[in-house]
Amino acid sequence: MNFEFYSQTDTGRVRTNNEDSVALDESCAVAVLADGMGGYAAGEVASGMACDFIKAELGRWLHEASAAASDADVKRAMDICVDNANQAIFGAANSNPTYAGMGTTLVLGVFRHGRLLMGHIGDSRGYRWRNGVLQQITKDHSLLQEQIDAGMLTPEQAQFAANKNLVTRALGVEDMVLLETHQHDVVSGDVYLMCSDGLSDMLRDAQIAEIMAAHPSLSDMGEALVAAANEAGGRDNIAVVLVRAVGTNEPSATKSWWPFKRLSGHA
Repeated sequence: MNFEFYSQTDTGRVRTNNEDSVALDESCAVAVLADGMGGYAAGEVASGMACDFIKAELGRWLHEASAAASDADVKRAMDICVDNANQAIFGAANSNPTYAGMGTTLVLGVFRHGRLLMGHIGDSRGYRWRNGVLQQITKDHSLLQEQIDAGMLTPEQAQFAANKNLVTRALGVEDMVLLETHQHDVVSGDVYLMCSDGLSDMLRDAQIAEIMAAHPSLSDMGEALVAAANEAGGRDNIAVVLVRAVGTNEPSATKSWWPFKRLSGHA
């Protein structure tokens, strides 16, 4: 199975700087998206560090492991790499007053033959478009989502809530963070969307689905999504990653590949 990739970020119509970052390593089918937070340029620094670090270190490990790595090995590699990135951002935030309090959300996808390992932290999202149906496959780590889960708000009411941007989990804010990871079956024709809340806050899922259905090419689809978010107000930076699965769905055999090689200088 092969994968086609597209990514785009946009400052939006209100912000003066772009704190969203994306990184793709098509050679090992890795996609990373991050939405930074923090004063001055700190959010931009945090999201850039997350994307660059994870792309480089996880990509290096995947190239060394090749197809022999099991899904459990890849998940462990994702956990360790994200932990190392968290330590790097947390350390920078605590050693440089300019970066104090910085952090970032994260969506990380590793696409394998017939399956996807997707991890996330915060309220940046992952969606799957399959056979004309759009499904959110991540669940926000946010106060708003907790209120929905508790029955305090309906999803419809949440569209107009004032506390949309209060996340309950972020990369680099504390010395430890948990990457929530799920495995998904992938079939030929699937399109996976990773996005920051600059897209999902501006457009309802039905609008996103309508745009994806109307544009067969990933570049047209991505450009149309960003344009629609801006037309709806563009109140935040917008980041979009699109990945399409192309090819057969025959399973590939994997075996355990370990020991894990240390990804950074952190213990």
